[in-house]
Amino acid sequence: MTSSLLRPRGRIRSGAGMSGGAVPEGCTAPTRILDWRDPRVAALLRELGAAGPTDPAAPADPVRQIEALHRAHAWIAAAVRPVYSVQDERPVSEVLRRGRGSCSQRLAVLEAVARASGVPTRVRGLLVDGTFWYPRFPRLRRIVPDQVLLAWPEFRIGAEGACASWLTVSELLGGLRPVAAEQGGGFTNAGSETLFEALARTAIDWDAAPAACPGGGAGAVCDLSAYVLRDLGHYDSRDELFARHGQTLCGLARLVAEPVLGRRGAA
Repeated sequence: MTSSLLRPRGRIRSGAGMSGGAVPEGCTAPTRILDWRDPRVAALLRELGAAGPTDPAAPADPVRQIEALHRAHAWIAAAVRPVYSVQDERPVSEVLRRGRGSCSQRLAVLEAVARASGVPTRVRGLLVDGTFWYPRFPRLRRIVPDQVLLAWPEFRIGAEGACASWLTVSELLGGLRPVAAEQGGGFTNAGSETLFEALARTAIDWDAAPAACPGGGAGAVCDLSAYVLRDLGHYDSRDELFARHGQTLCGLARLVAEPVLGRRGAA
């Protein structure tokens, strides 16, 4: 049994994104959450050997963009400890300072690196059934929120225009890598592996798309579409998504839960 008591009140979570139905074009601008101009993000880019924003007149190299984001994902997975933080609006610079973050916060770090490197990003808002998180909290099911708001990032790879392609974070990190196809296997949301780590080895699909698990074998479980309660559409940034729909938990619940969950490792 999930709970609706901790959900933000006064929020109508339905309809298309901020663009009123049109899919946003995304951007590279910093936001309050994606504060990539902060020195901590700049230091991360230097450590990754990532280039800054490219010359708009110069053609983008999709292969190099994808490789750079793969390196960034691997670094974040190793350096930012996974915890159950409930503060989805925490700035990336603060996540890096703490050295720990939720899947949502670590995805935001990846988005910030992309934008700082000149790769536009946007997010798709998904309401996911709270039962998906039951394996994580087997003794606390009664207080698991009935709806979890997920900001699923997308990246525009290649030059702007007809040659550019929007890739979901799953397509970018899992679906395009041969090693991911070889490893296969679905994400069960149990054990020490989090959704963020799983992206590197399996194609996670929220839409029941055909061939969602390339090469994963008959036993691969990558289709998570059954857990999607509602598609909230696309937004230029996760800031806009949370501004419109709120975070998963109401403010009081976040205040009470964060000191404990914000330090609890995902295991």
